[in-house]
Amino acid sequence: MQNNVLILDFGSQYTQLIARRVRELNIYCEIHPYHHIPESLDPFKAVILSGSPFSVRAEDAPHPDLSQIRGHKPLLAVCYGAQYLAHFNGGSVEPSNIREYGRAKLSMIKSGEDFFKDIPENTNVWMSHSDTIAQLPENGVRLASTADVLNAAYRIEGEETYAIQFHPEVYHTTHGKQLLENFLVNIAGVEQSWTPAAFVETTVETLKEQIGAGKVVLGLSGGVDSTVAAILLNKAIGKNLFCIFVNNGLLRKDEFENVLHQYKDMGLNVKGVDASKRFLEALRNESDPERKRKAIGNAFIEVFDDEAHKLTGVDWLAQGTIYPDVIESVSVNGPSVTIKSHHNVGGLPDFMKLKIVEPLRMLFKDEVRRVGKEMGIDPELLGRHPFPGPGLAIRILGDITAEKVRILQEVDAIFINGLKKWDLYDKVWQAGAILLPVNSVGVMGDERTYEKVVALRAVESTDGMTADWVNLPYEFLQEVSNHIINRVKGVNRVVYDISSKPPATIEWE
Repeated sequence: MQNNVLILDFGSQYTQLIARRVRELNIYCEIHPYHHIPESLDPFKAVILSGSPFSVRAEDAPHPDLSQIRGHKPLLAVCYGAQYLAHFNGGSVEPSNIREYGRAKLSMIKSGEDFFKDIPENTNVWMSHSDTIAQLPENGVRLASTADVLNAAYRIEGEETYAIQFHPEVYHTTHGKQLLENFLVNIAGVEQSWTPAAFVETTVETLKEQIGAGKVVLGLSGGVDSTVAAILLNKAIGKNLFCIFVNNGLLRKDEFENVLHQYKDMGLNVKGVDASKRFLEALRNESDPERKRKAIGNAFIEVFDDEAHKLTGVDWLAQGTIYPDVIESVSVNGPSVTIKSHHNVGGLPDFMKLKIVEPLRMLFKDEVRRVGKEMGIDPELLGRHPFPGPGLAIRILGDITAEKVRILQEVDAIFINGLKKWDLYDKVWQAGAILLPVNSVGVMGDERTYEKVVALRAVESTDGMTADWVNLPYEFLQEVSNHIINRVKGVNRVVYDISSKPPATIEWE
């Protein structure tokens, strides 16, 4: 019996959050664009419609055919979805007198409804819309209201169809998770069987069937995703997995040696390749961020291809692609505008002719970590901060030289080790240092200096989609700044980045 949930994405910024909340209930779900509804709905026990930046009254508003869903599958329509059901089914949607955005309270909840089981009146919900449902659709039954929104929730008589004007997926909605559980478990009857242990078991079996006696090559990065992918593949195919860890000369201080040592105890077949000179040569005199990324990507493919050709009979290339990357590539409006190239190798040249296997492609980052924990991977490795594929090249603004890499490696090591020493590392999503293309005047002893400026960056996040800067203790920043300036030759000024994402990005390039 299938227990999947289908989420139709209308372009809402919160769609991934819906999926994350559903998965937190140990229920498997998939996101599909509203205009790519799967031909067969047999695998899905329930459907959720997301919000949208569109107005249902606009000519270009998303307008999917739901005839195979309504009345056939339990359906939950969120925000735009709720307005869509009303607008095209005998109700009406009108512009709000005031833009309804932010916290609100459910001042009325219809009693005796399974949908609102264990959810009290006056619970907080999060609104984000500029239209309002003025009239319910045909056979609509009002379930909840707020002071400003009469039709905050409703159901359609004779169907397992529910609609809400607010967003249960955001944490501001106090009982949002309970509401999703009421719909999915109590009403739709979806089993809560999506667990890390179940994922490992089914994925290993799938990989065995998919790959058979074939050989797989995997580019390890030392990060969480590629490591978890490697252990899963190792469980499935053992010595037919060949891992290559490339030193591009842009890793953290001593990382090449440390990571290779860490992998030694994990039973993986790993070869370390030091290609640092090759990468630095490819980056010579290059200062444009996108061209730096492409130069690194091309050099990686060349090195990887050289090493792969030393192996015989390899049929597959494994990648640590995770679900946000997959969603991005099939978004509602096609591939999103490129803010910066993704750090994974986007595609291989035709001459490599390897089939792709991506064991983590349906997992979010936190799920990858839980799967890794289930397989007994060292918590220290699983807790590692994300690190960009191009490495320090995009944290050195401007052109790259061996001396600049040395300076930034030293600065980065002091910062990261300081976070660990002060018990701050695990409270930060990602941290690093940026070498600025700026010299500043300083005084050391009786001498005037004119040396480099570095910026420290530490953010908190759950998935990197949004991020806020971390309010690190002044005493910590003071100590780290002193250590950097006193111990790293070539730096005489340290600044701290207090920008959030959006509008800034986590990395500077």
